[in-house]
Amino acid sequence: MSVLVSPLDLAADLERGSADRTVVLDVRWRLGGPPGRAEHAAGHVPGAVFVDLDTELAAPPGTGGRHPLPEPSRLQEVLRRAGVSEGSRVVAYDHADGSVAARAWWLLRWAGLPADRVAVLDGGWAAWREEGLPVSTEEPAPEPGDVVVRPGAMPVLDADAAAALARSGVLLDARAGERYRGEVEPVDPRAGHIPGARSAPSAGNVGHDGRWQEPGDLAERFRELGVEPGSGPEAVGAYCGSGVTASSLVLALEYAGLTAPEKPAALYAGSWSDWSTDPDRPAATGPDAG
Repeated sequence: MSVLVSPLDLAADLERGSADRTVVLDVRWRLGGPPGRAEHAAGHVPGAVFVDLDTELAAPPGTGGRHPLPEPSRLQEVLRRAGVSEGSRVVAYDHADGSVAARAWWLLRWAGLPADRVAVLDGGWAAWREEGLPVSTEEPAPEPGDVVVRPGAMPVLDADAAAALARSGVLLDARAGERYRGEVEPVDPRAGHIPGARSAPSAGNVGHDGRWQEPGDLAERFRELGVEPGSGPEAVGAYCGSGVTASSLVLALEYAGLTAPEKPAALYAGSWSDWSTDPDRPAATGPDAG
């Protein structure tokens, strides 16, 4: 299974069914709301289980930023409740562009699930509806899974490592350009970016229809930002506000063929919400990677 799956392919897979069935996770979430759970109740992909970003795909805010990585035991509990087993295929979806679903994709990979068994729905809920596919309001009750979370399968940066990578390699900032430049900061204590980081808004991963750009187009975008083919975690990493949308850059780099499943880009999980709380860490502003 590719890192992306189309709505029609997912629908066919769900219709077909199998012993190692596909588990669908609804991770719709918006900064500031409304709650995704209410939208899930109003309609979702049949059989999809809602998973909450704030409480189930992250630890409580504090040391490590607004969305720290969850405790492995907690993540295992959440995934088993959703029906994820050792042989499951898992597809996550959000509203449209995959920027939130990618957090689930990244966590599943971090937890040790094989790369060929985890994907994001291309175009998300919006694309599913556009295709006229079935919608359910029934709350699923899957048989509990038996997945074992083995954390550490994806590379993670702390603040010092992110600062070093910005100097020695390519550190990509997934936030909107105005936040990178320090013109606005609606959430975190200080405005600006990590010195040396390069602006790569996650919105650039998708086209006007909310579906992902072609791999070649993504590869050209990231090459212009200095990412070389065959890069690994020692050469390229990503951050954002709190480690959510940056996950979509990790996915995009793999989809573009610039990184490989066995050598993915690194993620600064604490991201700007962690960096900006330390007054001793510098905050660069302006359009340049400085």
